Amino acid sequence: MKILAELARDLRAGATSSRALVEECLDRIVDTAGEGQRTFVKVHADTARVAADYYDRLRAHGIQPSPYAGIPVSIKDLFDLAGDVTTAGSTVLRDQPPAEADAPAIARLRAAGFIPIGRTNMTEFAYSGLGVNPHYGTPLNPFERDRRRIPGGSSSGAAISITEQMCHGAVGTDTGGSCRIPAAFCGITGFKPTQRRVPLAGVFPLSQSLDSVGPLAASVGCCAILDAFLAAESSPALDTREVRGARLAVPQRYVMDNLDPHVARSFGRALSQLSKARAELIELPLAELDAISRLNAKGGFAAAEAYALHRQRLDTQRAQIDPRVSMRILRGREQSAADYIDLFSARADLKRATERQLAPFDAVVLPTCATVAPMLEELESDEEYIRLNLLAVRNSTVVNLLDRCAVSIPCQEAGSAPVGLTLMGPHGGDRALLALAAAVEPLISPRRT
Repeated sequence: MKILAELARDLRAGATSSRALVEECLDRIVDTAGEGQRTFVKVHADTARVAADYYDRLRAHGIQPSPYAGIPVSIKDLFDLAGDVTTAGSTVLRDQPPAEADAPAIARLRAAGFIPIGRTNMTEFAYSGLGVNPHYGTPLNPFERDRRRIPGGSSSGAAISITEQMCHGAVGTDTGGSCRIPAAFCGITGFKPTQRRVPLAGVFPLSQSLDSVGPLAASVGCCAILDAFLAAESSPALDTREVRGARLAVPQRYVMDNLDPHVARSFGRALSQLSKARAELIELPLAELDAISRLNAKGGFAAAEAYALHRQRLDTQRAQIDPRVSMRILRGREQSAADYIDLFSARADLKRATERQLAPFDAVVLPTCATVAPMLEELESDEEYIRLNLLAVRNSTVVNLLDRCAVSIPCQEAGSAPVGLTLMGPHGGDRALLALAAAVEPLISPRRT
């Protein structure tokens, strides 16, 4: 699995071509045991080839465009792409008019020369952390695929498009962990930025209070490159940062409850590596996080705001919507206007309380998910689906509620079930967090081939 910096060097040196990269990805989409069909809801093969040939001709004539021009990326089915219908993992939106323009985030990637190779599958309306989709099929986790493990969601296809090398970068969204959960379950890297860092225009919403746009990729460095273009930064380069001396808070409550034994072992191993590298690890009760369960007791922001968006659709087309998604959206009916207003006050209190606790630290370290990726058969009952979804999203939701930035990095031993370690940084501290994560990554991640 090549990283973006290596691909850029190969393109500049003539060791590969954009057309070759595109064809390799298209071959993977077709040949990967049916996963391409479940991973993508639409593949832009012809336009990707045309764009690739254009960048190759530029380089052949001595014109060097962006270093990343001609590299194929996947786009989650929540983003407007000019000429496409944005279906949001659903079938009820198929009759909507095509988008007239790219979402600004996607336009920024195109301006940098990245080539959208297709639209990736996702949980319908982005409302689950498990990645199951009954309409387009559920792409399967590459780890123990014969056991049919789920990919995580809602950016399920985005994660599989990376793990199966169907592209070299993926754009997803993150409302309660939708970039980081599938990254953790599939053994790649996912980044959730501070919410307003990347524009949300042209992105089909789940929760206007929590939605954010972020990348999934093979490494922290790849995510940092994609993030820089998504956020219109002047340079994708990261500052050099050492792990030695970094002050890292390790919460002891809420995010550490009911951990799968393999997750607990992998996380403990990663902490040991960080300690050996002379990071300063400080255990914190961080009891303030206990308030999150009460804050989300009636579905929280996502249920209220999704219900406001979809209530008329549920009245007329409910039978065409995944019942497990519609069930969650309908929880928004439980909230009164007063309940919804109270959410904002409770969130502000939580942010203030945790800010006081976390101000002295460079980052907070926690397991991305409390469990490894479950198998599809474990989700057959609604009760288990609900339990496992809550367990999948519990830790990652913390970051969205606090409107901080976070990156999930693989931390399992090579060959074992993927586990993600999250580094959570302060609001607006995105590039500093990514610089620290880039230093942490080689200490904790399994060797990639």
